[in-house]
Amino acid sequence: MSQRIKHNKAKRSRGFTYLWIFGLAVLIFLLIYFEQTSLLYILATLGVTILLVIVALADLGQSELSAEPKAQMPATTSAAAPAKTRT
Repeated sequence: MSQRIKHNKAKRSRGFTYLWIFGLAVLIFLLIYFEQTSLLYILATLGVTILLVIVALADLGQSELSAEPKAQMPATTSAAAPAKTRT
């Protein structure tokens, strides 16, 4: 793809994002203005639920950082030693 097409696609996508933000802000404002707290409660609950589902389904274990082998930490004997207590 040419640079111009990629730039226009990103710009259009950003415009839709701002349109969604503006539309939801107007909706929330109108619900508060007309005191529709029950609908606000339902929308907030659904929003948090959707966010939690997205996070739960995210494949965080397959990121680039987790692909690197981790150096194993040497075993220490401090766990076996009794803890010092203050008296």
